Amino acid sequence: MKRIQLFEFEDYPWFPAWLRTCMTNLIMVLHRMMGVSEVLAYLIYRVIKEKNLSKIVDLGSGSSGAMPDTMEALRELDSLRHLELLMTDLYPNKEIARRFNENTADNINYLETPVDATDMGSVPEGLKTFVNSFHHMPPEKARKILESAEENQQPILIYEMADNKIPLLIWIIFLPISLVILMVMTWFMTPFVKPLTWKQLVFTYLIPIIPICYAWDGQASLPRMYSAKDVDELLEGLGKNNFYWEHGPAKKVNGKKLGTYIVGYPKS
Repeated sequence: MKRIQLFEFEDYPWFPAWLRTCMTNLIMVLHRMMGVSEVLAYLIYRVIKEKNLSKIVDLGSGSSGAMPDTMEALRELDSLRHLELLMTDLYPNKEIARRFNENTADNINYLETPVDATDMGSVPEGLKTFVNSFHHMPPEKARKILESAEENQQPILIYEMADNKIPLLIWIIFLPISLVILMVMTWFMTPFVKPLTWKQLVFTYLIPIIPICYAWDGQASLPRMYSAKDVDELLEGLGKNNFYWEHGPAKKVNGKKLGTYIVGYPKS
């Protein structure tokens, strides 16, 4: 495989929850800047209309990510006004969960108990989504997730905002420059974070822990992503149990590419 198993700070259970939330806040700003919700809404709409689904179960939600914004885009379609979103995580952020669960009118909830994505049989019913989180899974777990989806006949959509096309040597050579660029970007992105807390400000501008962690995780995620050939390898032997798989570049409505996707669902 082209993918390599680097570490990211947010992978570790000892990583402070507040720091993980601050980093996720920046990722959400980046999602809005790039138009990720538009791409996701198009991909999700295809699957839920094909399979007549009324619920999305997001896996690895963290501090919510792009899915709440994507729900707003989906709700603009009359036929999807009653669509529900349930966010889940192996390490659920209980503070974020309470914030979402207080407002039941928006059909968005966050499960406060841990959910293991490798066991689809124990995951609530609905379209399973992985948004910018599948690259955190090593090949064994990634394959197990795909196998579990097929074995349990569960529809699944995996989306990554970037693509693993850069040769590893080039990534290593330009890594110092890339890290500095991402750290500087956090200074300009932070004012757009909502809600903007004192921790987000202090640990960005005075004690730059957030920029350092965000920069490393952002760069480390690139070689961790599964290339198109890697996905072919992960899917090898699947699709035999009346289950349909496809993958490729994700696109905006205007045809511009933004990331990659994997889709799988029962044929019948």
